[in-house]
Amino acid sequence: MRIPLEVTFRHMEPSAAAEARIAEKVAKLEHIYNNITRCHVTVEAPHEHNRQGKLFHVSIDLTVPGAELLVTRGHNHQSHAHEDVYVAIRDAFDAAKRRLDDYSRQQRGDVKHHERPQARVDEESVPE
Repeated sequence: MRIPLEVTFRHMEPSAAAEARIAEKVAKLEHIYNNITRCHVTVEAPHEHNRQGKLFHVSIDLTVPGAELLVTRGHNHQSHAHEDVYVAIRDAFDAAKRRLDDYSRQQRGDVKHHERPQARVDEESVPE
């Protein structure tokens, strides 16, 4: 990656272990698509008054030539698995991988383009 990884923690203390896991996940994304020019990851814990079990929110903002891909995973999903920050990170990066795969296929022209159905009229069946 040409531009260093940016990691932001909101409503929580920065975690070196979480940041290391994020760096590992970004390195894997670079193997899929090596033209990533920017990556900003935000890990957010909900405010203390929200719920008993904290559901972490992870957003990944990837910039690649010609596009900006934004992936968010977290509180909107009702999964209690996201009470674990590492699971929330994993799920967000799985979604980012799918998004990069789709973008890469589109760039290579591997995306199927369906032709529009065309109506055909037989001259014999048209009343005069």
